[in-house]
Amino acid sequence: MTPTSTTPTTRRDFLGKSAVTAGALTVAQSAWAAGSDQIKVGLIGSGGRGSGAANQALSTKQEGVVLHAICDAFKEKAEGALSNLRTKHADKVKVDDSRIFAGLDGYKKVIDSCDLVILTTPPGFRPYHFEAAINAGKHVFMEKPVAVDAPGVRKVIEMAKVADEKNLKVVVGLQRRYQNCYLDALKQVKEQNIIGDIVSGQVYWNGGGIWFRDKQPGQSELMYQINNWYFFTWLCGDHINEQHIHNIDVANWFIGGHPESAQGMGGRMQRVDKKYGQIYDHHYVEYTYANGVRVNSQCRHQQGVYNAVREEFTGTKGKIYLNNSGACYAVDHKGNTIWKYRPSGGAAAGAEGEQKGKKSRRSGSDPDPYQVEHDTLQAAIRDNKPLNNAYYGAESTMTSVLGRMATYSGKEIKWDEAFNSKVQHMPAIVTAETEPPAKPTADGGYPVAIPGQQIPGAEVL
Repeated sequence: MTPTSTTPTTRRDFLGKSAVTAGALTVAQSAWAAGSDQIKVGLIGSGGRGSGAANQALSTKQEGVVLHAICDAFKEKAEGALSNLRTKHADKVKVDDSRIFAGLDGYKKVIDSCDLVILTTPPGFRPYHFEAAINAGKHVFMEKPVAVDAPGVRKVIEMAKVADEKNLKVVVGLQRRYQNCYLDALKQVKEQNIIGDIVSGQVYWNGGGIWFRDKQPGQSELMYQINNWYFFTWLCGDHINEQHIHNIDVANWFIGGHPESAQGMGGRMQRVDKKYGQIYDHHYVEYTYANGVRVNSQCRHQQGVYNAVREEFTGTKGKIYLNNSGACYAVDHKGNTIWKYRPSGGAAAGAEGEQKGKKSRRSGSDPDPYQVEHDTLQAAIRDNKPLNNAYYGAESTMTSVLGRMATYSGKEIKWDEAFNSKVQHMPAIVTAETEPPAKPTADGGYPVAIPGQQIPGAEVL
């Protein structure tokens, strides 16, 4: 499929954004106009993360926020999420039966009826749901990753620019960017220079694995794969993309750009049963950045082995260790502690707005970054302040996809080669009649990438 955009791949295109002039801000029509009584929220994808995001959207201090519509590919999931949300927010859930949508096209109806949409379907759908929401003039909260392939990433960047032109607000669920301990650590590294120039890094998401759902009687192959989306590249992008993106995003953020190349290895050692779709159970990637910095990336879904979800960076003067529990600190090269994060008592340290009174188990008395994302988004809508996370969301997604390309192929892959890839795992349109891109093989399995080989159905570039 031809690329959706010829956007250059420089850092400026990802994070410099298209400038929105004061005149454009005046002319642009926002999905919510100042003085309106309500912000109507729509939930698209009502699994665990979607339900959590909707709960946080309804837990802000903003007045007039209501859940107005909901959809999921599976009606019972939409109804279950709605029941739970009504228990927590009886006065804010304003969804009648006519606005509970099921099926693969329900997102269109939610977008049509709401001001702010939450996009929490399997990641493969994200670029195209984002496109529909922005074209309709709606504000967006979307979970990470924002795509599963390079054409999807290019689509998100294209629509991020349209969002700027329309004065729409976009937040991406890379919540470490809204977490005090990370914000303070970044300040120490960038402003206080406590570890000197970064020369290398290590980032980890090593854990025990993820759920699996058996095929139900009468269920089509397409709906089986969507229900088990985590195990299919076209829907998930592999766990290096779906989970490890958090840590990879921190590397880009602290180093100040995306890598120029990647090479690595991966495969399936524990999770070898054919039912587990296409994805690997471990990846190791060496990312090389423009300034010569190398970051070693590990992610693993295996039982009985070393687990870690954290980041660390080595500089010319010391090392900094980061963890979303809030246990962030720095040492010099002799091992002496030179900085240790301490919770601020509830005031966001350097966040995009002061957040008070929301405590989190992650950082003592610090605000919960998952909640801060929604507080910040809704405040930007109410106060008409620029906010668009889609650029760095796309950049970090592409970095994760680059890593997957390296492990699937066993080759060194350059950034531009990956970014301009025409391999599109996720179809732009999926209906109930669509044949899933991952076709079952004769032995009941699915195409799995093998480094050094070209496997039909598991293409890399």
